[in-house]
Amino acid sequence: MRRFAAIWFPHLVADRVLLRRPEWRGKAFALTTLVRGKKIVTVVDTIAAASGIMPGMTAADAKALVQQLELADDIPGSEQRLLEALARWCIRFTPIVSVDLPGGLLLDISGCAHLWNGEENYLRTICRQLNSKGYTARMAIADTIGAAWAMARFGDGISIVPPGSQLSALLPLPPGALRLETVLLERLHKLGLYSLRDFISMPRPALRRRFGESLLNRIDQALGTAQEWIEPVLPVPLYEERLPCLEPIVTATGIEIALQRLLDALCTRLQQEGKGLRCAVFNSYRVDGKIERIQIGTNHASTNREHLFRLFQLKIATIEPALGIELFTLQADKLEPAVPEQESFWIGKHGLQDKAVIELLDRIAGKLGADRIRRFLPAEHYWPERSIKAAVSLQERPATHWQEYRPRPIRLLTRPEPIEVTAPIPDYPPMLFRYQGKLHTIKKADGPERIEREWWLENGRHRDYYYVEDETGARFWLYRLGHYGTDQPQQWFLHGFFA
Repeated sequence: MRRFAAIWFPHLVADRVLLRRPEWRGKAFALTTLVRGKKIVTVVDTIAAASGIMPGMTAADAKALVQQLELADDIPGSEQRLLEALARWCIRFTPIVSVDLPGGLLLDISGCAHLWNGEENYLRTICRQLNSKGYTARMAIADTIGAAWAMARFGDGISIVPPGSQLSALLPLPPGALRLETVLLERLHKLGLYSLRDFISMPRPALRRRFGESLLNRIDQALGTAQEWIEPVLPVPLYEERLPCLEPIVTATGIEIALQRLLDALCTRLQQEGKGLRCAVFNSYRVDGKIERIQIGTNHASTNREHLFRLFQLKIATIEPALGIELFTLQADKLEPAVPEQESFWIGKHGLQDKAVIELLDRIAGKLGADRIRRFLPAEHYWPERSIKAAVSLQERPATHWQEYRPRPIRLLTRPEPIEVTAPIPDYPPMLFRYQGKLHTIKKADGPERIEREWWLENGRHRDYYYVEDETGARFWLYRLGHYGTDQPQQWFLHGFFA
């Protein structure tokens, strides 16, 4: 059975002002905005309201009634932003929370209240925590959004309508409990209809003829014969597990136990649906209203609980429980199919096909960052610096095979560096070369290996590469650009270092 809760803050903005300006407690104050050159009162506190000050009054008239009245500017949109922040705070009680302007919130609490030992204790817990933050709140629970909204604003502060009893609960309430437009309310009052029992049982054709379809629609929504939905402030993840705590958790051991339980539930569900986790977020909702969040990512779809827990464990130390954590959630932000691949019976997997290697890379990425892990694939080019490319992911397949060239240096410079070389001509290797101010005498050499330019990409001279070793045993990869005997000066370059 669906159950909804409505929260109404009769003095929301005023309560927020008192939190920021505690010196105004016990004083009359109001917020104003500039309209056509005049300051108009938009928000009043209870003391100012008791003195006759009302929204819509000019600031000069309000000052005439209460000379000690404190005034401040009303910031446009502040109520909307405040309600959105309170709605996100309420996610610890239910994943579906919506802003209901003016001054209210709507909650879909179906299946949530039993975690707080019943609906009454559920409401009182929310009320107590809101009061401790400085907000006055009125709340109600009912089968429908309309009934909960009506009881929160016109009920007794904290109201719980038993299942199926919304009609009897609504009868003594005024017509405004149906969320009607001002024009309809004035028309009802002119006809002497001051409570719902005066007209709710009238024939529907008569009500439609006098008041239109909107009145009937609101009655149906309040009684549950017409459907109404809540649009949550945050979309509810399709794959999310929640774990409320009976007592606030303040230790790392408690956080780890909660994480393990959530991983067990989520991974079991993913395995049943043939999916694997690529990105997950672990949220910890603190008692003081703040949310601690850690996130992990994997290189391959995974449902390995131990591996995922180790990835989260690297970041658990960053969670600050403060006064305690009252709710944990684990949501999968990115999923991929995780169909088991067919493998050989006798031959084990190797390289990136090995599950242990993938999990090792996940742990390294968790410690150092995913940008520290790079994988390179062969590219279809002859020019050495163009013959490799960075892989987009660890699962990317190469478009070609590595070519079986002669030995290549373990470190290849991105851009060859010019050097000074002494060498006999025409095609003998160099005898010595100077690099970064240091002279290297060559003891051993091999070459040349000629690599031509790709004429379909660019024009230019070829390269003749030599493998050389100096007197200290260091080995280098050098090349000469073009032939001897041309009009252009001879140029030598250092392109890499061997181990």
